[in-house]
Amino acid sequence: MSEADSGSREADGMSEADFGEKHSPTVTAGNASGINDGAAALVLMSKDYAITHGIDYLAEIVGFAEGGISPDLMGYAPKHVMERMLKNTGYTVENIDLFEINEAFAAQSIAVCQQLNISESKLNVRGGAIALGHPLGASGARILTTLLYALKDNHMQNGVAALCVGGGIGVSMQVRMRK
Repeated sequence: MSEADSGSREADGMSEADFGEKHSPTVTAGNASGINDGAAALVLMSKDYAITHGIDYLAEIVGFAEGGISPDLMGYAPKHVMERMLKNTGYTVENIDLFEINEAFAAQSIAVCQQLNISESKLNVRGGAIALGHPLGASGARILTTLLYALKDNHMQNGVAALCVGGGIGVSMQVRMRK
């Protein structure tokens, strides 16, 4: 049992955190996601299998995309894969109710949203990785789970989950909630 939040931060000292020479001096402990413990599990199956076996399902996958860009721009990869995915599914940013986008750094998340014209009111409505933490190895599942339950609780239909991965990789998934 845990008695303290491992991701809890105090305002004092956040701006002094040293990220090394590689990072911009504007990246601090206060605007970068913390590495935290965490776990999430997802069960995937075909819609037909769920219906045939009487299994209640939460949502269905509408589309997905993955790709890579220069490792120096790794945080920007979600922009490219979301654009491609939305084009392939025939949706636009306006058709999507909520976005859950990994925020390795605040500036990276802001840049992606500005380029895609994603409203702040649709983004990480329960707090992103800076607020919730970044459980390496479980971030994709955490992001998707957070998105699904935010859609459900707000009686919304369409969502997009996306994340950047070290090395310049980006992945995105579009989901539609079961009616």
